[in-house]
Amino acid sequence: MFHSDVAPPARERASVREIAGRWLLGATIVGALVGALVLGMPALSAEHAHGTQQSQAAPAR
Repeated sequence: MFHSDVAPPARERASVREIAGRWLLGATIVGALVGALVLGMPALSAEHAHGTQQSQAAPAR
């Protein structure tokens, strides 16, 4: 087995712009997931689970 004693080149550090872009992308994804959960909660509630929705219309005469 061959082991080289030559070190690989150091990685370049991410710029402030790249770090901000990654942070903004992560925040956008988390915000979208939280928004979907908040908007979806009424559909997941126990009241709507049984499908017994009552009409608000007055009876026809």
